[in-house]
Amino acid sequence: MAKNVKAIVLRTAGTNCDQETAFALKDSGAQVDVVHIGQVFSREKKLKDYHILAIPGGFSYGDDIAAGRILANELRLKLGKDLKKFIDDGKLIIGICNGFQILVKAGLLPGVNGKTKSSSVQQATLMTNDSAKFEDRWTHLKVSGDCIWTKDIGTMVYFPVAHGEGKFICKNKNIAKSIVDNRQIVFRYCTQDGNDPVYPENPNGSKDHIAGITDTTGRILGLMPHPERHYSFTQHPFWTRLSKKGRYGDGAKVFQNGVNYVKENLL
Repeated sequence: MAKNVKAIVLRTAGTNCDQETAFALKDSGAQVDVVHIGQVFSREKKLKDYHILAIPGGFSYGDDIAAGRILANELRLKLGKDLKKFIDDGKLIIGICNGFQILVKAGLLPGVNGKTKSSSVQQATLMTNDSAKFEDRWTHLKVSGDCIWTKDIGTMVYFPVAHGEGKFICKNKNIAKSIVDNRQIVFRYCTQDGNDPVYPENPNGSKDHIAGITDTTGRILGLMPHPERHYSFTQHPFWTRLSKKGRYGDGAKVFQNGVNYVKENLL
């Protein structure tokens, strides 16, 4: 019997995109468990039993203190060794919106310290949008960099955003230079024509128009836009005006790539 690709989707108080993320992974061929973070902390559920860790969007713990800060601290302090082993074993992590904020504030992204695959030291942050308000809109994204999650996805995609703290900035110029030199920036906001955007095409004022990055291995992906909200073609806001392109939307390839990578490299 063939082994299954196993994915764990974390949820906690305030998470609200867990079911959509689970659907995208399941429809892509994974066996998916949606698990409360308390079950992982108690070791009732173990990270080592999974190939993909997904941290979905929402407002974990009400984004108290700062978006994603509390859950990031919990992961770092209560699950640090398990996460390191998970990453060292060559497994995959995706953090979407609040999940991206969590990965950055837990020090798992961008992870540019020498040869290490992750760091417990925070190297960047996602802060309040320049508009000082919650931004809920569709965005064009230019695709670049080296990342298993974006293989064959094309040069531009269309995903929605929904966040109040999405402005990505690095701790210092050296880190900002490193993520460029390492080709870790995989999604940038752009105009419909692929040019440099201004607000609202760049909805938060993110430096270098950064919308998503990976770690240095290309296996840990964090992005503010929501690929799970454009998994199906009919989720496109103008789908009735477009030529039919099949069942899938721009976001499907992200999840299919993750599942296929596990099948080809970890099973």
